[in-house]
Amino acid sequence: MSKDPYSDDYHDPLATGANPEEEPAVAGGKPMGFLEHLEDLRWTLIKCAAVFAVFVAIIGYYLQDASALLNAPLEEVKPRFPDFKLDLVTTTPMGIFSVIISMCVMGGVVLALPFWLYFFGQFVAPALTKREMKVLLPTAFAAFALFLGGASFGYFLLVPKTIEVSLELNQVLGTSPMWTADRYYSLLLWFVLGVGAAFEFPLLIVLASYMGLVEVATLRKYRRHAIVAFFIIAAVVTPTPDPFVQTLFAVPLCVLYEIAIWVSAWLGRRKGTAP
Repeated sequence: MSKDPYSDDYHDPLATGANPEEEPAVAGGKPMGFLEHLEDLRWTLIKCAAVFAVFVAIIGYYLQDASALLNAPLEEVKPRFPDFKLDLVTTTPMGIFSVIISMCVMGGVVLALPFWLYFFGQFVAPALTKREMKVLLPTAFAAFALFLGGASFGYFLLVPKTIEVSLELNQVLGTSPMWTADRYYSLLLWFVLGVGAAFEFPLLIVLASYMGLVEVATLRKYRRHAIVAFFIIAAVVTPTPDPFVQTLFAVPLCVLYEIAIWVSAWLGRRKGTAP
């Protein structure tokens, strides 16, 4: 039942300057003290750890299938080098345990990431306004999409190309490769998680621009400097001196930088025209 606008109990939200966009995103929330926030954070971390443990257990149960999936980049390159025996080996009795741990950790992080984003979104939601919540949801989705894109780029393109270059150099020098499983999975872990994390940088640029920490004009002005920085990063990050692999890594970063400038400019225009 609506209140009578002529009664003494009625308060016009427009008259008091209230803005619906500045209302809490989660209705009915009660103020929480410092210890209550710590308890809420503790349960958030427990849920994140539980989800991670579940996925680690699933990967451990389907270990052979997980191994086949992770070995796919190597299996893709094998037919092009029939003279090499490219079976992975272990050199110590305990080496296989490092391999299994690497497989479970890598798979657990990738599979648990969407749940982690959701749990931390639940944790910060009561402290956000509706306007801030509208920014958080697409930001979380973009963060996961960028990570997934970078991880896929590293898995499907960079890892096979790096293996191919390494084998070609072995052919040139007349050496025979004998790779240990833990070193191979370390390379895979670096490319999948490392490149996935590197692909998050456009989101940081967009957020910095949205919060007014950097101007779009500044991003455009230092475009050439950014391109040089990307190629330097590619030379440092990629474990091969092959310029083609380094370019494969640097070019997507340059494209993402341009997309970040375009999105920042679009958000700036939209923010400027908002009432």
